[in-house]
Amino acid sequence: MRIPLSGPDITQAEIDAVAEVMRSGRLSLGPKLEEFEAAISSYAGAPFAAAVSSGTAGLHLTVKAIGIGEGDEVIVPSFTFIAAANAIRYERATPVFVDIDPVTLNMDPAAVEAAITSRTRAIVVVHTFGVPADIKALTAIASRHNLLLIEDACEAIGAEWRGRKAGTFGAAGVFGFYPNKQMTTAEGGVVITSDKKLAERVRSQRNQGRADGADWLEHAEIGYNYRLSELHAAMGIEQLKRIEPMLARRAEIARGYRERLASCAEIILPLQELPDCKISWFVYVIRLAEKFSR
Repeated sequence: MRIPLSGPDITQAEIDAVAEVMRSGRLSLGPKLEEFEAAISSYAGAPFAAAVSSGTAGLHLTVKAIGIGEGDEVIVPSFTFIAAANAIRYERATPVFVDIDPVTLNMDPAAVEAAITSRTRAIVVVHTFGVPADIKALTAIASRHNLLLIEDACEAIGAEWRGRKAGTFGAAGVFGFYPNKQMTTAEGGVVITSDKKLAERVRSQRNQGRADGADWLEHAEIGYNYRLSELHAAMGIEQLKRIEPMLARRAEIARGYRERLASCAEIILPLQELPDCKISWFVYVIRLAEKFSR
């Protein structure tokens, strides 16, 4: 029997929504994109949202939009998906890797502070596996050193700290919607922010550097093809309608794993709870007990 790591939770509503878009003849930069962005903005509690082709694209455009470039250093956790570092290298900046906390698996605030130099411009905070990072300590460090904070919440939609959604604490937050995520658009991502100009820059950059309302062949700067199609957006709208039940089901499964694995001395189980936080269960990561050597 083959058991997948994760399968997308697709219902007839998503299928019908995509079929409706296909029949409409409007497949890109249409009303579904705007509806999806508005829905994400409302759910996350951020004034602006710009949907893009992937979480990686969202990280890249955020790094670019806040002016990170060659000669700059950006602090990232040493334990994370490669996209966080790639987005920095795309702009010829230098990722500076710091160690993680052994319990939360998120970046250690003390290690972050020790890594800051005169060239440090930003911190990329990753909410690893849907566990909120120590946002209180990390925002304090960023403020103290006048650094920008980017939240990589690609694995953490729905995660919270003190009732506030992950992705809303920094200059911008990024969600990813690959098929193994808590919700999916097949491929896709979104940048959320309270900075209107940053959102406008991301929207321009995702569409070949064309500003909203500009002529089709009028380009203000070099941009990219990081658009999210109407089909993907329509799928995302339906997925977002069910996000809370889907997150609750994942949390229920996580509790079931803990109950069944609690007596197994050979493994270390992940955090089940964290004070002031709501975990958004992306994956359930177990580790071998310390008595085993690598």
